[in-house]
Amino acid sequence: MTVTDEGLTPPPADGAGAGGDTAGARVAAALSRDLDAGFAELYEAYRGAVFSTALRLCGRWAEAEDLSAEAFLRAYRALCGYERERIAGLRPRAWLLTILTNVWRNSLRSAARRPAPGPIEDVPDPPDPGEGVEDAAARHETGRELAALLARLPDDQRAAVVLRHVTDLPVAEIAAVLGMPEGTVKSHISRGLARLRDLRGAPPPGTREQQRGGTR
Repeated sequence: MTVTDEGLTPPPADGAGAGGDTAGARVAAALSRDLDAGFAELYEAYRGAVFSTALRLCGRWAEAEDLSAEAFLRAYRALCGYERERIAGLRPRAWLLTILTNVWRNSLRSAARRPAPGPIEDVPDPPDPGEGVEDAAARHETGRELAALLARLPDDQRAAVVLRHVTDLPVAEIAAVLGMPEGTVKSHISRGLARLRDLRGAPPPGTREQQRGGTR
């Protein structure tokens, strides 16, 4: 995903094959057969999506690792209390991302009681072992810019934009994850993208004050 003059590069339209949870039925079946073995499949299938989503929600690598670990821990604990029929009927990706967004929201509520985090600009995108040095450098710069911009969105807009354009979820699944109507999700996405376009054309926070201070 990249940031263009029109905002974030959109994924293909819903139903076009992108965003589908192709592993969902297999993972749910594996979980219903054997919880521990199935959970290993769950983790391997969704760890990338969970971490990428967490990274763009919070903007900091270490915090994203903590959020992801907490989400998987809560998922395992919940599964231990589920009947086999309930597990077999799970939509694993939406279920996991619902847990993750709830963990993230809880972290926002308790943020005032924690030490101030490090700067967002220090956070790269997750590495791709197959990419070259030049591509990695370009991706790193884009990732820093995107992290800083997303951090300036209201929480609901940030979550909707990240789930649609980072995690590549269809709107119906985002609505299930966030617990809101599809129309509200579409509104959050539209307003979030518009806000990102405005922010890309504006100077970073503090720049104007620094410029004014330098002319005195």
